[in-house]
Amino acid sequence: MGSGSEGFSSEAYLKAKALWKGLPIRRNVSRKRKNSGGGSPFSKGRDPRTLGAILAIATEDMGWTVELEQAKVITDWPELVGEVTAPHTRVVELRDGILIVQCDSTAWATELRRMRAEVLTRIIEHYPDAGISDLRFLAPGAPTWRHGSRVSPGRGPRDTYG
Repeated sequence: MGSGSEGFSSEAYLKAKALWKGLPIRRNVSRKRKNSGGGSPFSKGRDPRTLGAILAIATEDMGWTVELEQAKVITDWPELVGEVTAPHTRVVELRDGILIVQCDSTAWATELRRMRAEVLTRIIEHYPDAGISDLRFLAPGAPTWRHGSRVSPGRGPRDTYG
């Protein structure tokens, strides 16, 4: 492969990175190679890398580490709270550093509120880059017409009942 394809791939990478981070696109930026061996084969730093190592570098460059750590917290939720507790809970939302968990009974919500500090400590120890600073455990309640964080005052659709 010639230097033309290398320039194209570098430019495509920089465009993708700029789009994901919301930064202006830089053109014709030449990067120095990190390996000190230059272009000679069998020199130091020329060993092949694993796909995992390449993906780790790409996710860090793209700024995806926080989102990936948060996704790991959600998928690893059963290991964080235990096999007995996990079937009675469901991660509903992650907003502004607050992990919101729906419990299937008031008793489970009360018990998890007591364990809140322990579970939060586990999350911070295992996933420090997730940015989770608080936990909220919701008990099941009566049906509601309130959906989302923006709600207008008033009785809503129930004002014509009865």
